[in-house]
Amino acid sequence: MNLTPLHDRVIVKSSKPEEVTKGGIIIPDTAKEKPMQGEVIAVGAGKIGDDGKLIPLQVKAGDQVLYGKYSGTEVTVADEDYLIMRESDIFAIIG
Repeated sequence: MNLTPLHDRVIVKSSKPEEVTKGGIIIPDTAKEKPMQGEVIAVGAGKIGDDGKLIPLQVKAGDQVLYGKYSGTEVTVADEDYLIMRESDIFAIIG
């Protein structure tokens, strides 16, 4: 992938939406909800603080994260869908 995020942005690959509920009901494509978790693929260098120092990001490539439903900007690179978002749009690291 030739995509590198800048500053405090991260690139996330969303998890696949649920195909079947826990009860065994198959979910049609029109009813599937956009997933709110995924894997961090790449991270920027960090944010510049008010004092001019670089503040590194807390997430790193490979982390499984939870983010807001409408967070980020969707992009497609080499037939793969990614989200580019600020680190502040990430709510939690899973695991």
